[in-house]
Amino acid sequence: MAHMDSNGPAPRHPLPARPTIGFDLDMTLIDSRPGIHAAYVRLAEETGTFIDADLAISRLGPPLVEELAHWFEPERIPAMAERYRALYPRYAVPPSPALPGAREALAAVRAAGGRSLVVTAKHRPSAELHLDHLGLEPDVLVGDLWAEAKGEALRAHDAVAYVGDHVGDVRGARHAGVLSVAVATGPCDTAALTEAGADVVLPDLTAFPAWLSSAVG
Repeated sequence: MAHMDSNGPAPRHPLPARPTIGFDLDMTLIDSRPGIHAAYVRLAEETGTFIDADLAISRLGPPLVEELAHWFEPERIPAMAERYRALYPRYAVPPSPALPGAREALAAVRAAGGRSLVVTAKHRPSAELHLDHLGLEPDVLVGDLWAEAKGEALRAHDAVAYVGDHVGDVRGARHAGVLSVAVATGPCDTAALTEAGADVVLPDLTAFPAWLSSAVG
């Protein structure tokens, strides 16, 4: 069933041969919760400000500044974002593993003759550190974009589908007019992703290669 919104109907199967597929990063390709938790704990220690790191990692997806706004006064947020990003390479990158199926998903796109595109709200240098650390090799990386803004990058790179774990990722796909493929590995469950308008909901990326094989015409 195609979902409707102001951008018109979502595209249907099949996908074209040699498709360009976009992927979110946090909780789609990688489990960044251990690392982000550690970075928030360190930031709290340095600043003497209470940050509930457990709560913060339960709502990953939106930009960093939105989470910092729960813990710091508005005038402090730019400096805190800068300090968090300085702490990030040491505290957040090493503990964060790839999610099951991440490598296989990127490989499946390559095997289909396509291109993989990572579009994330994460600061691009931080995202690149994760990918390099884990040996994940998308063809393109675009950072610092959230929700509908992700759609602009998807359009610019001629993506035909976007894979993400958050309702904001569904919004990005819908804004671009591409297929929204959701994975229930992040803060949004299957019901929430479906209600948001995802065209396909997979339990995780281990199901992606088989789905892609069936979808490419």
